[in-house]
Amino acid sequence: MPALRAYLFLRLHLLGRLLREVGAVRLGLLGPMLVLAGGRGLLLAAAHAQGQWAVPVLTMLLLASAHRQRADLRFLATSAPGFWQWLAVEYLLLALPVALVLLLFRDWGAALLTIVLAPWAALLPPRQESRSSRHKAHSLFRSEAFEWVSGMRTGGLWAWPLLLAGAVWQHQSPLGPIVALVLWLLLLLAYYGTPEPVTMLVLAARTPRQFLRRRLLLGLGYAGLSAAPFFWLLAVGPAGTGGTLAVGLFWLGLVGLIILAKYAFYPNATHIRTIQALVVGVALLLPGNPVYPVLLLVAVGGLIWQSQRRLQVVLGEQRVPE
Repeated sequence: MPALRAYLFLRLHLLGRLLREVGAVRLGLLGPMLVLAGGRGLLLAAAHAQGQWAVPVLTMLLLASAHRQRADLRFLATSAPGFWQWLAVEYLLLALPVALVLLLFRDWGAALLTIVLAPWAALLPPRQESRSSRHKAHSLFRSEAFEWVSGMRTGGLWAWPLLLAGAVWQHQSPLGPIVALVLWLLLLLAYYGTPEPVTMLVLAARTPRQFLRRRLLLGLGYAGLSAAPFFWLLAVGPAGTGGTLAVGLFWLGLVGLIILAKYAFYPNATHIRTIQALVVGVALLLPGNPVYPVLLLVAVGGLIWQSQRRLQVVLGEQRVPE
């Protein structure tokens, strides 16, 4: 128990340092948006007879994704035998607020499943050890779309069929495919949350505008192909062709903003993930609000300008004079 308390205290200290790195301004914008967006989605799912069961699965997926990307797993494995028990307690504590919301709606089974599933994320292997480099299967994606190559190998290949199965199960209601699209978008958020080494940008040998155009073409192309079955389920359901077109353009637009945000704040991973989360939070929270079109235009224009400006600086610093 003393070791567990020390570990949890250390995690709180690291969280505080991360929040200070994000900054008061970004935190003041990001925090309320994420809480409101996440709370809104949680309340809608908890009040839905079938949607409540998506909450434990989503909670587990989020914890599993965060766990596999932790940088301290190798250190803990060598210095603290049985460390997975600490992680299981940590993940259980993180899942408790979600379970409490489900209990408020008398979703006893979903709340219990949330508590039962969360600790099991601690047993998953770290991302870099998930598969030996000598035994990696040939990827269906182009090597330059490295976000997709890595993301599909570290979870996407099993998460996508599960989301599709859930969407097919609930295809009579537009909520099923839409929830699946939101969850798939959150997974893509993890794909584009880690900046690649600067040498990969230099080897591309393109101007910032050409580089961004190529990244957007690859990212939106693969995103559109992966989301096509969900769009088809929407089109044949109550949403119809018109509703599906609107949802599809909105969803692909968010993917484009996520890609732009990555290079607007390259190579600071904390700032990249903060802005990406802010963009997604605002997009999911404010549709229908009178200020939404203005915020959207500002976000699009600002990220395009900032990403080109940032890439110009980075590529200029790495250019070797002839």
